[in-house]
Amino acid sequence: MQNWTKQAAASKRKKMGLLLFLMIFQCAINSVNTYSVSNPNVVLLIADDLGIGDLGCYGNRTLRTPNIDRLAKEGVTLTQHLAASPLCTPSRAAFLTGRYPIRSGMAAFSRVGVFLFSASSGGLPSEEITFSKVLKQRGYATALIGKWHLGMNCESSNDFCHHPLSHGFDYFYGLTVTNLRDCKPGQGSVFLKGVQRYLVILIQILGVTVVSLAVVYCTGFFKVPFQALGICLLITCISLAVLIFFFYHFRHLNCFLMRDHQIIQQPLSYENLTQRLTTEAVRFIERNYNAPFLLVLSYLHVHTALYASKMFRGKSRHGLYGDAVEEMDWSVGGKSTNWEGGIRVPGLLRWPGVIQAGTYIDDPTSNMDIFPTIVKLAGAQLPYDRIIDGHDLMPLLQGKVIRSKHEFLFHYCNAYLNAVRWHPGNSESVWKVFFFTPKFTPEDSSGCYDSHVCFCYGGFITRHDPPLLFDLSRDPEEKVPLTPETESRFYEILSVIQLAVDNHTRSLQIVSDQLSWNNLVWKPWLQLCCSSFFQFCYCDYDSENSLPEVHSG
Repeated sequence: MQNWTKQAAASKRKKMGLLLFLMIFQCAINSVNTYSVSNPNVVLLIADDLGIGDLGCYGNRTLRTPNIDRLAKEGVTLTQHLAASPLCTPSRAAFLTGRYPIRSGMAAFSRVGVFLFSASSGGLPSEEITFSKVLKQRGYATALIGKWHLGMNCESSNDFCHHPLSHGFDYFYGLTVTNLRDCKPGQGSVFLKGVQRYLVILIQILGVTVVSLAVVYCTGFFKVPFQALGICLLITCISLAVLIFFFYHFRHLNCFLMRDHQIIQQPLSYENLTQRLTTEAVRFIERNYNAPFLLVLSYLHVHTALYASKMFRGKSRHGLYGDAVEEMDWSVGGKSTNWEGGIRVPGLLRWPGVIQAGTYIDDPTSNMDIFPTIVKLAGAQLPYDRIIDGHDLMPLLQGKVIRSKHEFLFHYCNAYLNAVRWHPGNSESVWKVFFFTPKFTPEDSSGCYDSHVCFCYGGFITRHDPPLLFDLSRDPEEKVPLTPETESRFYEILSVIQLAVDNHTRSLQIVSDQLSWNNLVWKPWLQLCCSSFFQFCYCDYDSENSLPEVHSG
């Protein structure tokens, strides 16, 4: 029992892959008007790793977020808003498509649940329908500014099959992968422990092979052509050289800034980065003043590597993390587990004159709801040839209904069903079951520190039979699992949830695994480089002029 309490508390602290969704149907910039009620301008602001307790409007009293708090005051605050996954890649796929990531192949059966390299071949499949595709077809100007993290190329370095411009965006300025510690000198590495472990194993295997062949050759016990020894030695040297080259130059090869299909800064510079993203967003709005537009501003804040510009550095009461949060708030003006601290995220929506200001909605909502909400507001029809798991939020936001359509929500750990949430229509209870929980490493720690993230299968998890059961309406921190002795309907609740799981499982189809090892690994022929490899893929064409004025107070 005490172990579950430790895990739940740890997930509150370890915010990996959290997304903040601020949906603004009328731009906060005074000079911009909504196009019309039926074709509103849409601005979506997304933040990485921002916890639900990090904003003033959600109760934080020490971080200054006045601009985000004003959005909450003038709009709707979702108190039970949930990411479809605690990891970036699958959660973003669900956000754009309105579907569980498992349906599009964006949930991993392997250990790694996100794209780590720019030259991987996996990504959001072209047959998936994103809300940006739908709105573009409806005459909207569309832009993604900031982080993408849903793949780039398939077979060549310039096919851009997974690129934002292939998924309905007219304009892209940002990163195709993510903001890793390895991207910023002095911030450590997410690969170091794992690479060291497997590199040692690889060297040992190759070393034993070469020595064994040499012994066999010298003793004459078995005739081995001398060329075989040379080939083994050559393979060993080439393999080590490629590994050393890749990880030594990881920052140059994977951390770069693009405008549309062109690399404009390699490696990425963090200097004034948030201000540059904000400038691009403002310019896009100004260019499309007289037409309906969709803008997705996807911040790198506050995912590690943490950074803040000079005007915000050292100004908060919470170190560099607090500085990053406050800089993101200026611009407006999690995790790796399915515990509530890993998937419950801030959600704010503002539309003056349509959505009542100062409203709180306590029913479960999902980031998958953004797709059907935006599509219907644009006057388009939802796709009829596929299951859309999200629901239109407008009836709930406008007070036309008081209950969310999400009776059940399914929480995946990569491609493995980890937990299920049930909110019965005739009850205030919110039941949640866990079929398995991750094993923390080191054993007595409060997280998966040895591997950086928690894995989802085999010896990395503890299975529960019967599943762990919580009532989030009474135990929102998931501290005390219920038992047949403490909950009289224990087995009845589990039976209803199992029936929902069976129905959900039958709705799934076999699709290509976009996060297989083959799609995850670095493929040199897919590598983009703005200069030659002999120049270490270096360039800086990004202008630093015309940055917006910064007020850190």
